[in-house]
Amino acid sequence: MLHPIKKTIALPDGRTITLETGKLAKQADGAVELRMGNTMILATVVSAKEAGEGVDFMPLQVEYKEKFSSFGRFPGGFLKREGRASDYEILTSRLVDRVLRPLFPDNYHADTFVNITLYSTDGVDIPDALAGLAASAAIAVSDIPFNGPISEVRVARIDGEFVINPTFDQLEKADMELMVGATYDNIMMVEGEMNEVSETDLLAALKAAHEAIKVQCLAQIELAKEVGSETKREYCHEVNDEELRKDVHDKCYDKAYKIAQAGCADKHWRQDQFSAICDEYIESLPEEERDEKTPLVKRYYHDVEKEAVRRCILDEGVRLDGRKTTEIRPIWCEVDYIPGPHGSAVFTRGETQSLSTVTLGTKLDEKIVDDVINQGRERFLLHYNFPPFSTGEAKPVRGVGRREIGHGNLAHRALKRMFPDDFPYVCRIVSDILESNGSSSMATVCAGTLALLDAGVKMKKPVSGIAMGLITDTESSKYAVLSDILGDEDHLGDMDFKVTGTRDGITATQMDIKCDGLSYEILERALLQARDGRMHILDIIENTIPAPREDYKPHVPRIVTMLIPKELIGAVIGPGGKVIQGIQEASGATVSIDEIEEGGYIEVAAANKAAIDKALEMINAIVELPEEGKVYTGKVRSILEFGAFVEFMPNRDGLLHISEISWNRLDNMEASGIKEGDTVEVKLIEIDKKTGKYRLSMRALQPKPEGYVERERAPRGERGPRREGDRPRREGDRGPRRDNRERGERGPRRDNNAE
Repeated sequence: MLHPIKKTIALPDGRTITLETGKLAKQADGAVELRMGNTMILATVVSAKEAGEGVDFMPLQVEYKEKFSSFGRFPGGFLKREGRASDYEILTSRLVDRVLRPLFPDNYHADTFVNITLYSTDGVDIPDALAGLAASAAIAVSDIPFNGPISEVRVARIDGEFVINPTFDQLEKADMELMVGATYDNIMMVEGEMNEVSETDLLAALKAAHEAIKVQCLAQIELAKEVGSETKREYCHEVNDEELRKDVHDKCYDKAYKIAQAGCADKHWRQDQFSAICDEYIESLPEEERDEKTPLVKRYYHDVEKEAVRRCILDEGVRLDGRKTTEIRPIWCEVDYIPGPHGSAVFTRGETQSLSTVTLGTKLDEKIVDDVINQGRERFLLHYNFPPFSTGEAKPVRGVGRREIGHGNLAHRALKRMFPDDFPYVCRIVSDILESNGSSSMATVCAGTLALLDAGVKMKKPVSGIAMGLITDTESSKYAVLSDILGDEDHLGDMDFKVTGTRDGITATQMDIKCDGLSYEILERALLQARDGRMHILDIIENTIPAPREDYKPHVPRIVTMLIPKELIGAVIGPGGKVIQGIQEASGATVSIDEIEEGGYIEVAAANKAAIDKALEMINAIVELPEEGKVYTGKVRSILEFGAFVEFMPNRDGLLHISEISWNRLDNMEASGIKEGDTVEVKLIEIDKKTGKYRLSMRALQPKPEGYVERERAPRGERGPRREGDRPRREGDRGPRRDNRERGERGPRRDNNAE
């Protein structure tokens, strides 16, 4: 018999979240079903009992998956089943992973898999904001050691008020949107975008999110108590030698401190020097003990190196490359670096370099998004590539990884709100990282801005970005906020805080915190220091290219847009697309049309003006409204006894009556000499207001013959004036009756019954 246990969490706006365990997936180490409205998520966690041989890290894998059936949809493609993870699923997985990973014990190295599956949604509530809560609750009801629980919420500012976990409709009105992950005591992760908000507003949003997270953490603690999972499993994934640890520290610390104190900007020199200290110690070990103790020595030496670097910064204010804590590495940048792309730039900051390109395309180049909930098209794309040679690694390129998708998404969010509204082109930025030692995502933001300006994109404002670090000492309460951190400072430090923005405010941020007890005072200090760094980098960007290129480069396709009434969309497309295809073939331009609320939105693109003009001429001929009194050149479509039908505008036929062909009377159409397929010049003399039919005339364009008498309409029962060529009218009476009966006589009655 099932004995499920439930906990309900109330959100500030009255909605509720329900956590339930004990009903589904009972063979997993932990499983929790989360429901909010019509959204249902199942999170499971399984962790191996033992660590793999030689593993000295936390092998955690988080997978977030959305079922198409959850929204009543079929997957696309031929297979009709879920395939590789979408970018949205990967980004959601990363959001959960970044909060969970630091909270497993440092000495816990067992393979651990967290699976989060969306089984139901109605497109109202956004499920990614619930994934972290579901995953943490699954761990909470398991026996896996974990320094949680945690939860994640989305906080948005709508009409000046903070809303926790807004709906899709609410989020469209937000000027600020953050995903925040935290324990009851500390914020662990932040990621989001905003419309140039202040540092004070960002801190206020973090506080509002954390208050909501505290409630969700307490609910998980209560759930774990009821399940009885407060006692965690015993494990032993590390074998330590405390005597060896002390010996490594005693013999290596001073040497490592001197390297950290040297302040050399060459990353490879530092790496070689640090490695030499460790290698020297290993060589000093007895040969028979060397192989056995080498893994332990390397682990202990890593701790020694970390301590030396951190103490050097805290005690002397000296960073690994000799900079001050607020100092930014030398920057050089250049635009129009390569001729082929529509825009290009190189941005180099210290040992981090991005080569970014911009390509401008037409509506046909839009990215089609077909996720479970999100469907639509994207006109602004950013792709980030991180090849192994950028860090000097001898590895093959194995395609796009999760890290590349995450870093590219951050840069995309930083720039997209400064992308011009109603921009006619589809835009793709590609950032190739050629060197990396420090934040390459922030280099992508800066290089992307430069490349956009070089392409002639009229950005609202330039954007720059900087990565901030933190070194803390809880015992002495010392801390140091570092501007423009190195890769080693990220690895050995307590925080990686990336902030992007314009001169007027923040546009995007991403923060990962690795320490406990980070105060809002330190966060505020980091944000203000980041603002100074952004301003410094913006000065350099604006000195390099003060404004967008006045005109696009010659090889950029030109685009002209127009709006037509909705009822004319079909006429432009034609049956089976024949009309629009004919326009493209005849003009050489690319034509696309989309129905919007205001009407039909048409884009015409081509490499030269002549092709665009030809396409516009053909489109205007279709969408132009006929005008009475205007002269048209048309094609005879059919000949009838009483006249001809002429296509005087595309898909518009009018009647050319036989009487309107010539001033002279024509007995038949053969006498007119007009044949099907002929091109004739006609005047539109009447549009019937009731039927919408068109009357055309050729004779209205011909001079009237001398002596011609216009025939007028006479009152009913009277004949009009005689027209030349008419048969002479008989004088007098109408003639004798056809029978000889006198008027009034009817003749004999016919009897229908006669035999």
